[in-house]
Order: sequence, then structure tokens, then C-alpha cells
Amino acid sequence: MPQTVKGVISAAVGEPVAIANIVIPDPGPGEAVVAIQACGVCHTDLHYREGGINNDFPFLLGHEASGVVEAVGEGVTEVAPGDFVILNWRAVCGDCRACNRGRSHLCFSTHNAEQKMTLEDGTELSPALGIGAFAEKTLVASGQCTKVDPDASPAAAGLLGCGVMAGIGAAINTGGVGRGDSVAVFGCGGVGNAAIAGAKLAGASNIIAVDIDDRKLELAKGFGAHHTINSREEDAVEKIQEYTGGFGADVTIDAIGLPEVYKQCFEARDLAGTVVLVGVPTPEMKIELPFQEVFGRGGSLKSSWYGDCLPSRDFPMLIDLYRQGRLDLDGFVSETIALDGVEEAFHKMERGEVLRSVVVI
Repeated sequence: MPQTVKGVISAAVGEPVAIANIVIPDPGPGEAVVAIQACGVCHTDLHYREGGINNDFPFLLGHEASGVVEAVGEGVTEVAPGDFVILNWRAVCGDCRACNRGRSHLCFSTHNAEQKMTLEDGTELSPALGIGAFAEKTLVASGQCTKVDPDASPAAAGLLGCGVMAGIGAAINTGGVGRGDSVAVFGCGGVGNAAIAGAKLAGASNIIAVDIDDRKLELAKGFGAHHTINSREEDAVEKIQEYTGGFGADVTIDAIGLPEVYKQCFEARDLAGTVVLVGVPTPEMKIELPFQEVFGRGGSLKSSWYGDCLPSRDFPMLIDLYRQGRLDLDGFVSETIALDGVEEAFHKMERGEVLRSVVVI
């Protein structure tokens, strides 16, 4: 029968979030109920609260999560009750034109649970990225659950559900960073530092971190940066060229999503180099580049959506690397908080005080 649990709701644009009673239906065909153990506070949740995604209020926020499957509906074979899972917002369909060409990481028809979670008065909720994990339990499509090693810390594992996967994937999957490559990452928040960690995993020999905050640059060193540049004090393009023998980096990654930063990435790459955009721009932003340079530099300009990940492939592998001590997921957890700490966590994130606040339930 349906359950009533506590969850964090965004009721209207810009209003502080609040805790409310959420009704979770029994899972239907292809669905699963997951008892949430941990959920990171991501910029995307703040975008929802500010009306930057859509206006389908009220929202049940939270999406960067891990937990234990409590119940599954008819036809579910991917997971079973008791499985420790990371939730993802790419439940691939298996039958769209991308999936049929063996490119499931680009699935054009990802899906969510069919049933709606509601408030006690029956008001339907819009779960953030189809997940809604700032809650004691949530209802998702079973394909949004990826089973991983249960010995992993829930607070660390859940971060692969969004920001950390986006950054690691931007370096490895989208950027194709390889052994001996030089990599410059612009923006050293959670996603940028994850890109640095991904470049290190891939064997990059020269990793350069760029930010305007010395605190974040210091953190970047811990994730694998060999050089740091405070772009308020130094010309980032010139310094990157200096650190790469005058040539520029093989791969540059914009983890901020600003036109001026993207332009720096374009100018700071070597001939035949790759620019990766993983930071999220706003709809009104425009970019202008010298067209001859687009041609003359060669290489590629790429966008990275969710790190071009395939959760069933990437999550277990990255958790194995974490368990081996080769990927410091714990380093991204700045603090753990309760459900009632989400609003203050948004403010800490805006002030640049944390990589990730993580709700632990």
C-alpha cells in the first residue's frame, strides 16, 4: 500500500524549500521504490528552485543519490529488493535510434516512473530529473537503479549519480583523455575537480586547474592537478601555453558554462586539440568565435551531457576504483547534513564554501 515519507519540496520560484509529507505509491510495472541513504546537493536542484529548468512546481528535489531497493514492480529484472544502488537520470530505452546503433549512452528516449508521487492532498509532484531523492524514499523507473558494491560509502557513491560522473565522463568519455595528454580544466567546483580526477585516472601527465578561488585551486591539487592558475591574477591562456611548452593543452574542459570561459578553452588548446563543454549555460547566452580559427586549429568542439556515461557500465567500474583507493570520492563530500539542512546547503554552494553537501538519511 502507499507510504507517507518526509521529503524536501520547492513550492514556488525562489521560495525557500520546505519539508513535507510525500505519498509514495507501490511500484508499478517497470518501477522500483528505493529507500534513500544519501543524496548530494547539486546546482541543478537550485536551478529547479529558481525556475531555471521549468515551471512544473511543486518539485520534489534531489537526484544525486544512493540507497537500497525496497520493492519492485512487475517485470523488473535489473534489480531486486535489498540491492544497494546508485540512482541515475539516464534509464535507457534500448530501442531508440541511438540504442539500436550501439550508442546507449546517447539514448534519445530515456524514461522515468509512470506513476506520480504526491503531497497528502493529492497534488502531483515533479521529481527533479525524474528522481526526487531529498526524501526518505522515492519512486523511480527500475532502469534508473544501478547496482553497485554495497561496501561503498552511500554519501560518496551517490555523487556518481550526477556531478562527479559528469566531470569524470567529460574527461574520459567525451574528451578521450589518454596517457601522456595535457589537460586544462576551467572551474574547480565539484564537476571540475571530478574532471581533474578523471584526467588523472586516464593517465594525463600534465593537468592544469583554472579558477578564481584559491581555496578551490588548493582542492584541485588533491584531485591530481599539477599546476594551478588563478585567472583573476594571471592570463589563463598564456599560463596554459607556458605549462605546455608553448603549444596549449590537448584537452580543455569548461566546467563553468560561460561564453568567456569557453572562448578561453578554445584559445588554450593545442592544434587538433579538443574542447569539452560540461558546464551548463543559460538560454540567453551566445558565443562568438573566429570562424577561420575553428577550421585552422582542427580538432573538435564537444558538449558533454552527463559525462556521456552509461550508468550500467560506468558506475560499477568507478565504484571498484573507489574501493581500490584509486578514486577519492570521499574527497568530494564537504559535509553531511539532514533533510532540513538543504536550504542552507544551497547558500553554502552559492558562496563557494563546499564541493558537495550530502544529505544522509
